[in-house]
Amino acid sequence: MMAEPDPYRVLGVSKDASDAEIKRAFRKKARQFHPDRNPGDAGAEAKFKQVQAAHEKIGSAESRREFDQQQQMANMFGGGMRGGGFGNMGGGFEDVLGQMFSGGMRGNMGGNPFAGGRGNASQQRQKRVKGSDIKVSIDLTVSEAEQGGTFSFTFKRLKPNAMGTMEPKSVTMKTRLEPGVKHGTVKRMKGQGHDHPDGDAGDVLLTVRIDAGEGRYWDGDTLVQEVYTEFSTLMLGGKVKITLPSGKEGMLTVSPNTRVGDRRRMSGAGIDGGDLDLEFVMAEVDDLTKEQKAALEQLRKTGL
Repeated sequence: MMAEPDPYRVLGVSKDASDAEIKRAFRKKARQFHPDRNPGDAGAEAKFKQVQAAHEKIGSAESRREFDQQQQMANMFGGGMRGGGFGNMGGGFEDVLGQMFSGGMRGNMGGNPFAGGRGNASQQRQKRVKGSDIKVSIDLTVSEAEQGGTFSFTFKRLKPNAMGTMEPKSVTMKTRLEPGVKHGTVKRMKGQGHDHPDGDAGDVLLTVRIDAGEGRYWDGDTLVQEVYTEFSTLMLGGKVKITLPSGKEGMLTVSPNTRVGDRRRMSGAGIDGGDLDLEFVMAEVDDLTKEQKAALEQLRKTGL
């Protein structure tokens, strides 16, 4: 069976994108491939369906959290379920783990996904086994990141039930983040990860995601702002108005023959004094005027 497309790749966002950024990317892609804008285009219709499917998986904070943890669990159990997640096994997070642990998967059973085998008693004394870490994320606005504070987040953690078998339980925790926390900061919370039937609990690795705002996104640690520029300005040069994350407005000079995707770095113009990359994007035009159509026809005759 062919693996399902990665929803992050379909929407064109990174895995550390904020939930708000994913919503903006979905709206943009849905508009681009919507059947009303592409009548009779089977390829666009197929992509539109892919975009919808991706949104169902990661379009809300809850569905995204479940999808991400499913992928973590798939990797923990050998990566055999990558692509389709646990859905291929007839259910969600709880159903799959129920199948894996309901038979009494305790520490003394072979194939324990937590430890890769128990070994002999001497080995156990030398190295105590540990449950897997859990990777979770928390979204902050720019203002929240600047001010810091106490924030809550929810995730699913494997814990033993009354029968001693492992099952997922929803956990809500609070954590204190210092003022000026950076995008991509990872905070380790020891002993809060998956329990191990024969050892210590793993850790929680909490990643901070700062919502960059409309028209901006993170490329690793770099904040990128899209600069929508008319085709004529890209080709001939000129100026375009921009608004920086600080709210300051100005006119950006565009060099002749600028290409879509070209970037220009502004040191210290990003969030909390970080750098900002300005990325040129061609502005979309929904409806052309008669004059614009006539001008384009003339350009076409010249070979442009």
